[in-house]
Amino acid sequence: MSKFETDTPIGEGVRADTAAPDREPAPVRGSALAGPTDRRRFLQGAGLMAGAVAVSGLSGGALVAGFPGTARAQSRTEITFASAKFFGKQTIAEVVEMYNQAQSKVHVKYIELPPPSSSTEVHQALVQQLARRSGTPDVFTQDVVWIAEFAGAGWALPLDEYFPAAERSNFFPGLIEACTYQGKLTALPWFVDSGMLYYRKDLLEGAGAKVPETWDELAAAAAELQKAGKVDFGYLWQGKQAEVLVCDVVEAIASNGGSILGPDGKSAAINGEKAVQAVQFLYDTINKTKISPSDVLSWDEEPSRLPFTGGKAAFLRNWSYVYPIAQDPSGSSVVDKVGVAPLPHFAGGKSAACLGGYQYGINANTKNREAAVDFLTWMASPDTQLHYALQLGLAPTRPSVFDSAKLGAEQPFMQTLKPVFTGATPRPVTAKYAQVTLAVQSGVSRALVSGDIKKELDAAAARITSILA
Repeated sequence: MSKFETDTPIGEGVRADTAAPDREPAPVRGSALAGPTDRRRFLQGAGLMAGAVAVSGLSGGALVAGFPGTARAQSRTEITFASAKFFGKQTIAEVVEMYNQAQSKVHVKYIELPPPSSSTEVHQALVQQLARRSGTPDVFTQDVVWIAEFAGAGWALPLDEYFPAAERSNFFPGLIEACTYQGKLTALPWFVDSGMLYYRKDLLEGAGAKVPETWDELAAAAAELQKAGKVDFGYLWQGKQAEVLVCDVVEAIASNGGSILGPDGKSAAINGEKAVQAVQFLYDTINKTKISPSDVLSWDEEPSRLPFTGGKAAFLRNWSYVYPIAQDPSGSSVVDKVGVAPLPHFAGGKSAACLGGYQYGINANTKNREAAVDFLTWMASPDTQLHYALQLGLAPTRPSVFDSAKLGAEQPFMQTLKPVFTGATPRPVTAKYAQVTLAVQSGVSRALVSGDIKKELDAAAARITSILA
């Protein structure tokens, strides 16, 4: 038995119980809280156990609310699926169990990793496990910026023979291109995402204000609504020293005509005039215009989302998953009061949204290739993509699903933002991204705390230049 395989007997396990504080996942009935868990073992092997919450895949015989339970036959091929955690009306564990219940040949154990806001930890866990070449996990999800790294290291199975050109043509071409390394398809698009602006339609209409197109317009509208006592917070964003901060900064800088790296991708531009102005604006939202609380410096996606869907904020920068939560009466105070728009820009600039999204990959060393391909094919199917879009707010990567009547009826905002998704701004493109992002996070975080923007960005540029040398 591999170190990272569970030794929990069939019929036993633990439930995925790490959802957002105000949104508990549907309970898993019939599972025992006994034995070590897949995620705990996975994170132990990656050196990431500090603060980890034990989670394992759904066990054989377990029932998920809404899904009929059937005991897992011992003859099934068992594989593991490691994925970052996402928030929505349904958990990924429940979707995985849908696959387990839909067929009788394969049983998937789900290993829940931290959310994308803790991208560094997710990346570290996957790198350390894939580098062992043990075959575990069999299937995994990955940020778009890791594809070249994983493929170049020989950790990702080429998928061309399983998804020929005719099938690849059913996805957005740009996403297939992003999943291709040295002419080989080494990942498959799961969902596409980008940053966007959420706003309170009712408050703007009541104030006779339009949806802001520039950052100055947003600051003015947010301050006015705060002054009138309509909200506690004008604008919420994510300033935690983590990958999400890089996304927020990429958007701000690009919307001012700047960039983090130079045009050649081999030099730093984060200390340029346009970049300094953009980071100064973020600092000013806390310390000058005071439309953002200082708490944003420790917030990632969910802490910033909660006050907005709780009716306490006028504007929010976040990802597409927020919309279905905002429309869910069981946990939202702003049902039918929320609008979505492209992020603002600086004068003379244009809106910029950080390209997000995750992709599927198969471990090149999997011992269960046929089962892994079957599971991946199901996960990437049109029906499953539509389910993810409706239940987790994750935008599909197939045009046919994106343009479907059902998605248009239930998630019209998603179709409206199709041009934003497909034309979003990428994070720095470099084989050394894992090092560059840490330098950006550290430098910008120091700047936002100290207020010495130019000094800290100069220091960050020096570190990035050294990394790229």
